[in-house]
This record gives sequence, C-alpha cells and structure tokens, in this order.
Amino acid sequence: MTAAACAASVYFSKAVVNRDAYPVRGVDVSRYQGIINWQQLAEQDISFAFIKATEGSSHVDEFAEDNLEMASRTDLSISAYHFFSFDSPGETQAENFIRTVSKDSINMPPVIDIEYYGDKFRNKPTSDECTEILRPLLERLEEYYGVKPLIYTTLSAYGRYIKDEFADYPIWIRNVNFEPEFIKWDFWQYSCTGELRGFVGEEKYIDLNVFNGTEQEFRERFAKEK
Repeated sequence: MTAAACAASVYFSKAVVNRDAYPVRGVDVSRYQGIINWQQLAEQDISFAFIKATEGSSHVDEFAEDNLEMASRTDLSISAYHFFSFDSPGETQAENFIRTVSKDSINMPPVIDIEYYGDKFRNKPTSDECTEILRPLLERLEEYYGVKPLIYTTLSAYGRYIKDEFADYPIWIRNVNFEPEFIKWDFWQYSCTGELRGFVGEEKYIDLNVFNGTEQEFRERFAKEK
C-alpha cells in the first residue's frame, strides 16, 4: 500500500489489535524504509519480517540483498515477497524471485503479493486471467522452496481471485480498518503507520502484522530453525 493510500484509509478508522489474542508480531519492508538497522528493529517486540524481493519478471528491490543478509543475522524469522504482475507469465516471475532469494536466505515460506495496481483498479483482470498466471508461479515456488507459498492480498482481490481457486494456500490479509474475522487468515497486516526505530528512508512508517496463533504454533507451522 502506498503512503497516500494508507493515509486515506486510516483517516476514517483504524484497526484495533488484541495483543493478548495475537502475541506474535512482525513487520514487512521494502525500499521505502531505506537503510535498516535490523538489530535495533528486532529488539522491538517483533518475531518475523517479510522483505520485498522482486516484482514482475525482472524488477528487483534495490535493498533486497542487504535486507535479507542483515535480517538473517538477527533472531527474527525471515521471509521474502514477490509483487505479482498481471502482465507477465508466472513462470518468468517465479524465476526472477528464485534468482534473487536463495533457499537459505529465508526460513519462512515465500510470499506472493497480489493486489490491484495502476490501471488494474479500473480494468480488473478476470479470475481466469489471474489464475493462468498465478498458478504456475505458486507451483514453481513450492517446487523450489519445498513449502506452500503464502498469499498476501487485499479483501477485494481475495474475493475476486483467491477464495475459490486458491483456498488451500495460507493467507496473509491486509485490512487496516478492522479485523477480517469473516475469512480464514494466517497473518494480518493491520497497520501501515507503524512507528518503530531503526530505519531511515523516504517512508517514515512501517507496516505491522500479527500471526493468527501462539508462538509455538507459529514456530511449528511457518518458521524453520535457522
């Protein structure tokens, strides 16, 4: 979510998180957070981090390599995510991610971020068009990393593309206004205006997330031993 879109969405309301119900917290980052002091970030009551790696069939986040390297030196559980493109084949998108994210640089499942962008807000691809690209992408990543990828998505994209065709994949849902109790989710991005110490970039905020379960359940389901 862009800073402008985030600001607009939280103007009217803001999600409230029950810390006792969701004790496992984490962040997600991209180039917008700039240079990150991962040790300092890791000391602020978080357990995991999702790091943007790639987008489409060729784009690589300029901070991906450094973020993956430095985050791996902390006690955080680490994953990387790929921003899905409706405009290029799933096979080449998968290879872009695999070239960028080695198996030993993450100890959580890889993530596909599927949401509307650009003209797709007005001209939404059909479910069949999305599935034709998304399925080979997911299958190739599962084959390479040996685990089902997570799917990050918005409520609108979830309803259009994910809930019927990809219901067997773990879900990371974005909703900064209220808890998405009406769908089954594994991770929830509840805020895009987090204020933590340890990064200097063009974006002053950081996205905050929770896991839907206990620390033990998180370790058993999603975080391999480093």
